[in-house]
This record gives sequence, structure tokens and C-alpha cells, in this order.
Amino acid sequence: MSAASPSPQPHPHLRIHSINIYVRDQDRSLRFYVDQLGFHLAYDAKLQSGERLVAVAPPDGQAVLALVVPKPDSLDFKLIGRSTRITLITEDVLVKYQEWSRRGVRFQHTPRLRRIKFDPETRQAHDANESPLLGEEDTIWGGVSTRFRDPDGNTFSLVSFDEITHALEAQRRAAAAKLEAERRAAQELEIANEVQCRFFPQIRPPIPALDYAGHCFPARAVGGDYYDFLDLGPGRFGLVIGDVSGKGIAAALLMANLQANLRSQCAISLDQPQRLLQAVNQLFSQNTPDGAFATLLFADYHVSTGLLRYVNCGHLPALILRRDDSIDRLDPTATVLGIFKKWDCEIGEHTLDPGDTLALYTDGITEAFNESRDEFGEARLIDSLRRHHHQPAQSILDKIVADVRQFSPREQHDDLTLIIAKSAARPV
Repeated sequence: MSAASPSPQPHPHLRIHSINIYVRDQDRSLRFYVDQLGFHLAYDAKLQSGERLVAVAPPDGQAVLALVVPKPDSLDFKLIGRSTRITLITEDVLVKYQEWSRRGVRFQHTPRLRRIKFDPETRQAHDANESPLLGEEDTIWGGVSTRFRDPDGNTFSLVSFDEITHALEAQRRAAAAKLEAERRAAQELEIANEVQCRFFPQIRPPIPALDYAGHCFPARAVGGDYYDFLDLGPGRFGLVIGDVSGKGIAAALLMANLQANLRSQCAISLDQPQRLLQAVNQLFSQNTPDGAFATLLFADYHVSTGLLRYVNCGHLPALILRRDDSIDRLDPTATVLGIFKKWDCEIGEHTLDPGDTLALYTDGITEAFNESRDEFGEARLIDSLRRHHHQPAQSILDKIVADVRQFSPREQHDDLTLIIAKSAARPV
């Protein structure tokens, strides 16, 4: 069996670093290029040898001119005050000529029309006024040009061509269209975020003997995490948490589909969680593309007894922190939703006693990582839960999220979703 060919490597970055302009006084030249020409300071640094590196760049930043002070006895010193053979291109030479003249820039002549000809034998471009032997049919562009000097007499050409002006206008139109498209996309994402936020519970109906809270912190404007609180009839309360495969808009659409399926089926199969999830799986698999799936944990809490019946569809185990500081897990009882049309599950049971704390979460919590690529993990989540368990549910949620963000302070890479429920003395 032949060895696999190595994957192609991306081309390394390549650009012209700088073009040397030989000057006598860097500070004087710097003032000229920045104050009179409107260039930007690219860098001004001093090497350990004591040599000073100074460079400027035109407003578009695509080229850098290094202002170099050569030694008096060097060949480079003789290049001061000569033609740099550098051509600056603008869309309107006259406007730039007038602007720079007011700032004291010395021009050799006023802007004038020029014709540039192309010599097919030498493959060189020439000023038509300086190459009269070339025929009119060899003229390739017309334009306007002038020349100016810097304080040391170094000369530059300033030119404009109709073709370049048209190209610049086209680039500006394309850039404006891109900005408008980005603005619209950002606006649409903002609307999508508002819509998705409405999918999450807007109110928390009071449940006797249960203090609970939930929140989703998406990594992007929208995401694929889902949590819900459901009214399952007298004396029963549903807690749901899920995570749809993928990220961004696609995951958000699948999440909306999953929520709609679950809520619609709740009205049909209130007393049979197994049938409920089977129906949800069937609908979700029919309405989603191949390969899409969701993990889900559905918990049915009975207020009078504290009984917690649940189905864990390939989701991370929920945690119950007991009064004696021990931990129980709501491990998976079924596979994920959406992949298999023939799907079944088992019902798990636990009892929430007064003083117990239940935590349901998505992998954005446990898989948040620090600079060493260490994950927050279940152990740190349990430790955070133990340290804050004496507080109200909302405070516990906020503290755990704060612990995750302190551990992983950089960019959030995945949605953070968490539900906390604390059991108190049940009503008689």
C-alpha cells in the first residue's frame, strides 16, 4: 500500500518589504513624507547597533519607503538627489498637484497630458514624447503626469491613467457593495439572534420546592445549543437541554426545528417520555440533512415526590450534587437524535431530595480550554458546583459561567448552556 501523499501546504506570505530612498536627514524627510505628502509612518525603530530604521507608506499601505541615510563614502550616497524611478499613481493628478503644492511640495512642471507607448521589440513602455520613432498604433495608454522632488532632490513621478481610474472606481464600487453586504448580513444576524433568543424560555413559572435557572451564551450571534422548561401538566415540570451538530445559522435552524418538534409532541405524549422522544427523533430525522444530529436530555420532574424521570439521548451526563456532597450522574439511556430512523430509549430515574442540586450543561462548559489546551472538564465543573451550591440557582449558574470564562478567558469557541435546579422541602 503506497504512502499517502502529503497534503499541499499553503503558500507562505510574500510581499515587498521596502524600497530604499536615500536621504541626508531622516527627521526632515519624515516630516516631508508625513506632513506634506500625507504618508503614514510605517515604523521608526533603533537597532542594537544604533542604526535607525525609518519608513513611510502611502495611505493604502501597500508599499513601504525606507528612508536611509547612507555613509558619505558609500556608492549609495551618490544616489541622493537623483531619480528614484518610483511612480505614484492617483486617479486625479491635478487635485493631488494642487493639494501638495499648497503644502510646499516642489514640482518640476505642471500636470500635462502624456502618451505611453509600447515597443513590441524590447517589450518596454516609453513616454511618447521621448520615443518619437514608435508609431501611433503602439500607443497603449494616455494619461496625466508630473514630477516632484523631496527635500534631498530625489524625484518621483505622479501619474494617472484612465484605465487605472476606471479600475479604482470599480474597486470602490466593489468595496462599497461588500460593505453593504456585510452590513446587511450583520443586521440579519442581529435579527436572527433576537428571534433565537425568543426560542428560549422567556418566563420561569414558579414550581413548588424547586429553584431553577437556565441560560445560553452563544459563541456566535446564533448557535445550536437549546434549553427549555416545559409544563407537563399538574405537578410535573420538564427540563430540556440539547446540542445540535454544527455551528452558526445552520445549527440555529436545526435547533429551531428540534424545539418545534419537541413542543408539538409534548402535547400528545405527556405521560410517555419514550413515545415522545421516538416521535421527536422521527420528525427530526425527516426534516434534517444527512449527518445532522442532536444530543438531548429530557427530564420529567414530579413535584410531589421529587422523582426525576429522564431520557439522555447521547448528551453529557447531568449531575446531581447530593446533600452529603456525593455526585450522581444522569448517564445516556439512548443514542443521539436524527441519525437512526429506528430508534428507542430507556427511562432513567433519580429522586431529587431537599438540598440536592441538579446541573444540566452542554459541552461548551466542559470543553472550554485554556492557553495550555487543558479543558475545564467535569471535575472542575463539579468543584465549581460544590463551591457555590449554597447560593440561589441563578447565582450558581452565573458563578459557574464566570469560573469557565476565568479558566478560558480568550475567544469563546462554543455555546455555553447551563441549567441549575435546586430542590427544597416539598409541599405536603
